[in-house]
Amino acid sequence: MSVDAFLSPLLLTLRVAGLATAAALLMGVACAYVLARYRFPGRDWLDAVLTLPLVLPPTVLGYYLIVLIGRRGLLGKWLYDNFGLNLMFTWQGAVIAASVVAFPLVFKSARAALEGVSANLENAARTLGASELEVFLRVSLPLALRGIMAGTMLALARAMGEFGATLMVAGNLPGRTQTLSLAVYSATQAGQDELANALVVTISIVCALILVVTSKLVKPKA
Repeated sequence: MSVDAFLSPLLLTLRVAGLATAAALLMGVACAYVLARYRFPGRDWLDAVLTLPLVLPPTVLGYYLIVLIGRRGLLGKWLYDNFGLNLMFTWQGAVIAASVVAFPLVFKSARAALEGVSANLENAARTLGASELEVFLRVSLPLALRGIMAGTMLALARAMGEFGATLMVAGNLPGRTQTLSLAVYSATQAGQDELANALVVTISIVCALILVVTSKLVKPKA
């Protein structure tokens, strides 16, 4: 087993999962705040659409992403024609795929946490002259932070283990788009049991640590 065959997918996975989780965190909290605080027609449908990546098969998500960001996709064609950007079979495409898969975990946790914040506390801050941004940053966010971080940790674990959508969008190119889960698949197919074992143990330990941290975050304070 070569060191590069082990380190390359590990480092790529950390980069992809980290960026995907950051994107999912920003979008998830923003969408959660809107749905937790405002009532509007189609709210339930929007919630269903935002939660869909949690239940759809990864291959279906991969297909939707190809339709969206592929060379001839709705967004991909515009990016390629105007900026020469091609997201297919790149690590950036892997980030997009992982962030879509991880998004619902942040969104659902953040929405539940924000809905648990007392509206009386937010209204009290408004009466003291705080703007909506200040109310969110100084009242809502701190009180909902534990729930948001728990969802973020689960999203990180999910992004690290993403396989189907990443394979369809980014491919399985060693050293370029091959993440840990894809490397395990390739090593198993090639009969490289030593490499497969090392990769499996590594990702299992990392995900177990994430789950332990998550359980501590969601545990009520004494």
